[in-house]
Amino acid sequence: MIETKEQLFHELKICEKWEKEQSDLWFWEKLGRLPFKLLDKFTPAFLQKKIGVIIDELGQYVQSGGRYLSSVSSLKAYYPKMDVTTLEDVKSLPISTMDDAVAKLTGNRKKLATIQGAGTGFGGFLTISIDIPMLLGIQLKTLQDIAICYGYNPDDTKERLYIVKILQFVSSDIVGKKAILQQLSIIDSPSEGPNREVISEIQGWREVVFTYRDQIGWKKLFQMIPIAGLLFGAVINRSAVTDISEAGKMLYRKRKINERLSLENEKERSCNADE
Repeated sequence: MIETKEQLFHELKICEKWEKEQSDLWFWEKLGRLPFKLLDKFTPAFLQKKIGVIIDELGQYVQSGGRYLSSVSSLKAYYPKMDVTTLEDVKSLPISTMDDAVAKLTGNRKKLATIQGAGTGFGGFLTISIDIPMLLGIQLKTLQDIAICYGYNPDDTKERLYIVKILQFVSSDIVGKKAILQQLSIIDSPSEGPNREVISEIQGWREVVFTYRDQIGWKKLFQMIPIAGLLFGAVINRSAVTDISEAGKMLYRKRKINERLSLENEKERSCNADE
């Protein structure tokens, strides 16, 4: 059963409360840029080149989805007990059912990130160059699958831009988070049209990469210790996927709630006009 308008307003308040809580930034997060300033001076060229691969990867993702693009055909895996094969089928599901699918999905991705972080952390300094692009890949795939669970098509360029903005949101400071939330809130605005300014906003997507790199940089320093990096890598990567999963769920959830509230308002206006 689809939610009532009152239930939708209640769920919307939960999402808005979460958004307000994002302004609570830890002091150590503000120091995220310092480790990579040191690494830029002492890191070998081959490692810096590997880290720079993220820029090319993210650019390819924005343009075409690249190797990260998830398939809508995998819907059955998210809703195994339901007759759901298309995104149109998803749109008729209760939001609570979508939440359950996302919870199962993110639980699996957290386990994958933990194993991957432990594996690349075992090699310390040498394997960290592999770990950063792999972690980005897991985060992008997770956000795409969350989009599918809420009925949005990640093959759409607008959705890929939306996902990159979520990645930027998680890595931003308080001021940045507020600006990004404003951008995300109007992505479905009809008045903006299909080519609204979010396209130009993302032209600086390289900045997303550097912000992302700096935000996790100091954490990755601990992973550069051979063998001990196994533990650090597992914890760090699990934490990173947890953060991106929470943001993806809450932002897509709020978007779906607002979409349904808009439909309810349209129905009310139509009924009033008929009377």
